Amino acid sequence: MNLEGLEMIAVLIVIVLFVKLLEQFGLIEAGLEDSVEDEMEMATVRHRPEALELLEAQSKFTKKELQILYRGFKNECPSGVVNEETFKEIYSQFFPQGDSTTYAHFLFNAFDTDHNGSVSFEDFVMGLSILLRGTVQEKLNWAFNLYDINKDGYITKEEMLDIMKAIYDMMGKCTYPVLKEDAPSRQHVETFFQKMDKNKDGVVTIDEFIESCQKDENIMRSMQLFENVI
Repeated sequence: MNLEGLEMIAVLIVIVLFVKLLEQFGLIEAGLEDSVEDEMEMATVRHRPEALELLEAQSKFTKKELQILYRGFKNECPSGVVNEETFKEIYSQFFPQGDSTTYAHFLFNAFDTDHNGSVSFEDFVMGLSILLRGTVQEKLNWAFNLYDINKDGYITKEEMLDIMKAIYDMMGKCTYPVLKEDAPSRQHVETFFQKMDKNKDGVVTIDEFIESCQKDENIMRSMQLFENVI
């Protein structure tokens, strides 16, 4: 993948990596609906009915799918939550030649919606629902939240540089040509940022972000690849 292509696909690379995270948890095999076990096995899953019903109403998963997800989540995370170190360990396995620490930190913060230092099953389900079954706008809203590091409702050039650098650090040796220590250069980020900053006020709003992504064929094509992951 060349530098220009990586800059555009970086907006959606979170979706690819999240699928890898699910595979690590053993939650994606032949598809959730096709892998639903019989009721006897499902009875081993314990979750408060009212919480399960609420998640069913809020997410794009059925009750049986949520039961499977819950069982897998509890098997991998007996404490019922995922901490930041777990994210870092998972991504370090997928990118042993790079440094995924910073990217895993940013990704964890995007999932940790209540900012309490852990990702609960509810956080996990809602993020999964958006990334794999959400509309284009829902996925882009989620991606915007990832880039908006300080959660002030805007993406600055520095925030975009931080995210891009984290991705390059993690994947740099997989690009062609191989990236040097000073990549990604500010010039590359400048070009990408200016493409999104329509009114040239120095920040990218969520409307500008979504409009730019929706007009980019590469980004839209990448999104379509993950519409039927599960």
